[in-house]
Amino acid sequence: MPLLRTRIKICGLTREADVEAAVQAGADAIGFVMYTKSPRFVAPERAGELARLLPAFVTPVLLFVNASPEFISQGVAAVPNALLQFHGDETPADCLAPARPFLRAARIPTGSAGAGFDLLKYAETFSAAQAILLDAHVEAFGGGGQSFDWTAFPWSHPLLNASSRLVLSGGLTPANVIDGISRVRPWAVDVSSGVEVSKGIKDAGKIHAFVAAVRAADSLRSA
Repeated sequence: MPLLRTRIKICGLTREADVEAAVQAGADAIGFVMYTKSPRFVAPERAGELARLLPAFVTPVLLFVNASPEFISQGVAAVPNALLQFHGDETPADCLAPARPFLRAARIPTGSAGAGFDLLKYAETFSAAQAILLDAHVEAFGGGGQSFDWTAFPWSHPLLNASSRLVLSGGLTPANVIDGISRVRPWAVDVSSGVEVSKGIKDAGKIHAFVAAVRAADSLRSA
């Protein structure tokens, strides 16, 4: 059986050293939070500075929460090769308006309430998204270090198409990402608070440990 490779996004970066650590560890994508109320916020100009450190084939991702078209345009101008991620209350039309490839976050309630979230309908509604990013519902729009119930959804359903359309996020750490990958079998994983020493400040050792754990999970899936 060929070796499976789960893609990795490290999100909420604010410093050059953290971008460099993520790239060296083997991250496939780097996320910049363009939400002004987040402690991980970076302005478009700053995102552009950090994105210019990325080598070829490492994708910058701009995370927006209910942003104005003008602000989204500023972000795209600063990071013209970015993938967009919509993490608020955006409609399908809102997500399509910038005419850019995008991810759509599904903010899933934690605990038993998660089973009531109609993920199949959500994936159908945002069928134009390159992927659905699965995150736990927290008031701060992500980065809250909480996981949703990974057993609450039928991951094998064709509409979810876990092999290419799901990005697992929400409370992932080096300690639990193997379990998350084995249960959900996502195309990619997305981590923020799980590799931090404080909000917006990443730890190189934790980043490397997270990547190593993802690769261990891939080896188990390919066995």
